[in-house]
Amino acid sequence: MFVGISSPTQITSSSTPYFSNFKIKFTIQNLASSCAGSHSICICGRRPFLATISTALIPLHQSNASDSFSDDPMAVLNRVHPPRPDWYEEFYAVAMDASMKSYEDEIAGYKSELFANLTTGKAAKILEIGIGTGPNLKYYGNLASGASVVGVDPNRKMEKYAQAAAQASGLPPTKFQFIHAVAEALPVSDASMDAVVGTLVLCSVKDVNKTLQEVKRVLKPGGIYIFVEHVAAEDGTFLKVIQRTLDPLQQVVADGCHLTRETGESISAAGFSSTDIKKVFLSSASLINPHAYGIAYN
Repeated sequence: MFVGISSPTQITSSSTPYFSNFKIKFTIQNLASSCAGSHSICICGRRPFLATISTALIPLHQSNASDSFSDDPMAVLNRVHPPRPDWYEEFYAVAMDASMKSYEDEIAGYKSELFANLTTGKAAKILEIGIGTGPNLKYYGNLASGASVVGVDPNRKMEKYAQAAAQASGLPPTKFQFIHAVAEALPVSDASMDAVVGTLVLCSVKDVNKTLQEVKRVLKPGGIYIFVEHVAAEDGTFLKVIQRTLDPLQQVVADGCHLTRETGESISAAGFSSTDIKKVFLSSASLINPHAYGIAYN
C-alpha cells in the first residue's frame, strides 16, 4: 500500500499555493507498510529507494549543491558522480529496469501528452538527461524521419538497457547515442538541440540551477524543455514532515535523491522565456509526491 491518494489528481498552476485545500489521508501504519513492507521497495522514480542494502556497502557520494564545477565534462562527471564498482552500477541498472513498471503505467498518459510536442514541433535533435534504462524512448517512435536522440547518464551500465529500449521503440541504431556524463556539464554544443527531456532527474543532480542553465545553453532559440519531476509536498502537511524526516536517509541510499526540493519553482526561476507547469499526485509514487510536469520554452 502506498502513501498518498488512490488515483491521480491533477492540479494546474495558479497564483495561489498548490494544494491549499488538499488533505493527505494516511496513517503511520500506511507509511510503514509502504516503505518497510517485505514485498515492496519504496521508490524515488529513477532512483530506487534501496533500503534493503546496508549503506556501509554502497560507495555513494552525497549531494552538495554548493560545490563548484569545472567546465570539463569528464572532470565534472568524476567529481559529481565518482566511479562506483561495476557490480554496484549494474545492480542499480537492473533494479531500475525491473522496478518501474507500475509507475510508468500510471504516468504514461501525462508523458504522452508532453512528448506529443516533439512530433508536432518536428524536433530533429533531442537530448535526454538522466536517460537511465530508457523508459521514455518508446515515446520517440513517431519522431520525424531523420530525428536523432542523445541520452546522457552518469551510470555507464545503463547504456545496454537504453540501447535495447531505443531498438524496441523503432529508433535506428544510427539515430541514438548514449553519452556517459552528468547534466551539470553536458558534452553538447551551444544551441544545438531542438528539445531537452528530463524525467525524475533534478531530484538527484548535484546542482539544480547549474543543470537548468546547461539545458538552456544547449537548446536552440525557441527550443523546448520537457520535464516530469517529483517535488516537495505543501508546507504544513504531514507528508512534508515525513519527507523532511527521511530526506537525509533518502540522499544516502537513493543515490543523492532529495525528497524536499522545490523543483517546479527552480524551473520557473531559471530564465526560460515561458513555462507551463502542472502538478499531479500519483498513487504509485508513495512519498515521492506531488509531481510537477510541463514544458519550458527557451
